[in-house]
Amino acid sequence: MDSKQIGELLARLRKEQGMTQLQVAEALHVSPQAVSKWERGKGCPDISMLPALSSIFGVALGRLLMGDLAPEKTEVGNMKRLKFYVCPDCGNILTATGGGELHCCGRKLEPLQARPADEAHAVTVQEIEEDWYVTFSHPMEKDHYFRFAAYVATERVLLVRLYPEQGGEFRIPQLRGGGKLYLCCSRDGLFEVKM
Repeated sequence: MDSKQIGELLARLRKEQGMTQLQVAEALHVSPQAVSKWERGKGCPDISMLPALSSIFGVALGRLLMGDLAPEKTEVGNMKRLKFYVCPDCGNILTATGGGELHCCGRKLEPLQARPADEAHAVTVQEIEEDWYVTFSHPMEKDHYFRFAAYVATERVLLVRLYPEQGGEFRIPQLRGGGKLYLCCSRDGLFEVKM
């Protein structure tokens, strides 16, 4: 931890929030002199203060420890680069087309790596009216089921949340330009089917 770099970051974040050193000190139950000392790089906050500082300033704890909020390398948000994330605690489903870090329930999430669908995760796709009717024989039990299905086309994604004990079928509208169907198994991860 570089105390000078962290101090400069804390001062910048405090000013962005429109707060005084006194307000930050009161929120943390420390003296204004302690906040001034940190901002001048003459010391660092106690490690027990970091979660509260992270919350006050709306900054990821890891970035606060690094003393740097430099933007990530800009990636063009392209649906071909769409990444899926699933929180292991609450089951929240998140997507991103660019870089950055996603967190849920206090955990840093890693993107799921898609593999071609195998026999156990195969689906049948039929065209009905203007929809895709997708059926599968994969188990839909409480501890082993498809969490979601997502159809990704060039300009949009359609995500269908699936639940245990639900039937092995769903419908999604057809999108122009073709795309890929992704299925996320609660036990085996992410699979892709070209459409």
